Amino acid sequence: MSSTQGSHSLAFRVMRLCRPSFHVDPPLRLDPADLIVGEDIFDDPIAASELPRLFDSHISKPTDSSDLSYRSRFLLHDPSDPMGLSGLLVLPQAFGAIYLGETFCSYISINNSSNFEVKDVVIKAEIQTERQRILLLDTSKSPVESIRAGGRYDFIVEHDVKELGAHTLVCTALYNDGDGERKYLPQFFKFIVANPLSVRTKVRVVKETTFLEACIENHTKSNLLMDQVDFEPAPHWTATILNVDGHHSDSNSQTRETFKQPVLIRSGGGIHNYLYQLKLSSRGSAEMKVEGSNILGKLQITWRTNLGEPGRLQTQQILGTPVTRSDIELHVAEVPSVINLERPFMLHLKLTNQTERELGPFEVLLSQNGLHEEKVVRINGLQTTVMHCFVIVLMGRGHSL
Repeated sequence: MSSTQGSHSLAFRVMRLCRPSFHVDPPLRLDPADLIVGEDIFDDPIAASELPRLFDSHISKPTDSSDLSYRSRFLLHDPSDPMGLSGLLVLPQAFGAIYLGETFCSYISINNSSNFEVKDVVIKAEIQTERQRILLLDTSKSPVESIRAGGRYDFIVEHDVKELGAHTLVCTALYNDGDGERKYLPQFFKFIVANPLSVRTKVRVVKETTFLEACIENHTKSNLLMDQVDFEPAPHWTATILNVDGHHSDSNSQTRETFKQPVLIRSGGGIHNYLYQLKLSSRGSAEMKVEGSNILGKLQITWRTNLGEPGRLQTQQILGTPVTRSDIELHVAEVPSVINLERPFMLHLKLTNQTERELGPFEVLLSQNGLHEEKVVRINGLQTTVMHCFVIVLMGRGHSL
């Protein structure tokens, strides 16, 4: 089996399949009036009176399609001419910029440039990164029977780009040459995957509510239309996006807006901010206290470019502010609305065990007079007990426990 590069009958040609770009006509076009008159034409009344006749004789003359001198090719005949857009589209001439989250789609053609037929062609195509190798095409089980002289075999491969950095598209062919020799042809096509956007987050806790701000910045050379920027909360969390117009949308609700205007983030550093309100459910509050987990969730981001090419990214788990919690929690559960002097009233205290093990006995201290009492009370893990005690107020002023 030979792999000499100069003696191969086959060769790979690769073209990235993406939206075509507009063809821009670089020559500068001029208005015909600028070639005839100057800025001071209206200073001379005689010259100004001759202006309509000049226009009729030079500008209003129809364009002769048989004129091979193309002497009017730089003239503006249509209001859209200054844009330089000829109305033509150009196929991609190179791989161009490839970004994380996009789908790399490539049209591959293997051409037979020799004067004889090649047979039993086994074709493989794979993507190689620093971490892994992804097989895109393998015809080992069903080789191409033959490729005639001057003929070709075409195929399309797709790959969801999930890694940054250097990528290599490796195309190989194993075939029988015209003289019956088995040959091996490898070809390599390299490209770089860049990050299309960056996400910066800020977390603020106000009482029992957590606010998450996400700032998305566009690093590409084209505008991005953000179809979806949804926050997927962790278990026991609920998320609500806060919009400027005051309309809130629950991320975990079943009904979503069918038609909504995508957010435009301009190229070259454009940014847009999103604000989410997060709340912890009562059932998950106890588990959070034990586990001490501060995972809030992650963002799902989908977008389209100017010509509709889609992209999708998912952030890593976003962490909230770590909360240090004690093993037990004691707070007043119920106090009478009216308290009379020198008359006892019932005070309800709630003692919560925030661990998974049994705790007790507990010593209850009344800080007002320094007295204390030990009660044989034990609480199982993740449970709460309510204690009752009688309190007498002797002075008519503010008191605290």
